[in-house]
Amino acid sequence: MRVLLIDDDARLAELLIGYFDPQGVSLVHANNGHNGLHQLVAGGFDVVLLDVMMPGLDGLAVLRKIRDAGHRTPIIMLTARGDEADRVVGLELGADDYVAKPFSPRELLARLRAVVRRADPAAVAEKLTAAGITVDASAREAWVDGKPVELTGLEIDLLLALLRRAGRVVPRSALMDLAGRGDVAVGERAVDVHISRLRKKLGDDAAQRIRTVRGIGYTLARSADDPS
Repeated sequence: MRVLLIDDDARLAELLIGYFDPQGVSLVHANNGHNGLHQLVAGGFDVVLLDVMMPGLDGLAVLRKIRDAGHRTPIIMLTARGDEADRVVGLELGADDYVAKPFSPRELLARLRAVVRRADPAAVAEKLTAAGITVDASAREAWVDGKPVELTGLEIDLLLALLRRAGRVVPRSALMDLAGRGDVAVGERAVDVHISRLRKKLGDDAAQRIRTVRGIGYTLARSADDPS
C-alpha cells in the first residue's frame, strides 16, 4: 500500500514512516497543501492522509481541489479531537473517513486498510437498482432514471445501505453502521442533513423515492411508481 501524507508535522511523518515501513506500507510526506496536490498528480497512491489544520492551503481546501479535479483516491482526514464541524464538512466534500488526533499508528493503519478495501472493486462488485436509482458499487457511480448523478463517497455508501434494504425501514440511528461508516461519530441530526443533500442531488422526486418515516428513519421505495 502506498500512502500520501499531507501534513505540516514533520515529527508525525517520521513516526508513521517508522511504524508503516515494517508493515509493508510506503508513506510519502508532503509538508503543505500545495506540495500534496503536486505529489497526488504524480499518481500511484492507494490512499491519502490529509490534515485539516495546515497553514496556507488548509486540508478542507485541498480536499475540495482534489475532488473538484475528479480524483477518486480514498482520503482520510486528520482532525483535532472534538472538531465535529470539520468532520461533517470533510465528509460532505468527499472524504472517506476521519481520524481524530492524537491517534495510535495501529488504529490509523486499520483505518487505511479499511478504506482501501472499500475502494477495491473486487470487494464491492455489485450493481443495485430500486425506484429508478442505480448504484454501481465497484465503480462508485450512481444514476437516476438512467442519468448520471455526482455523489460523494459518503452519499454513495448511504444510498447503497438503503438500496440493499429497499422497501424496509432503516432506523436513522443505524444508518451509518449499515453504510459501513459506524466509525464516523455524527449525530442523528447530521444523518438527516446528509439525506437531505442526497435527495437534492437525486432530483425532484427524491422525497418519494427516499421517504422519511417519522420518528424512526428512512425507507427506499422498491420501484419509482410504488413509493410505499
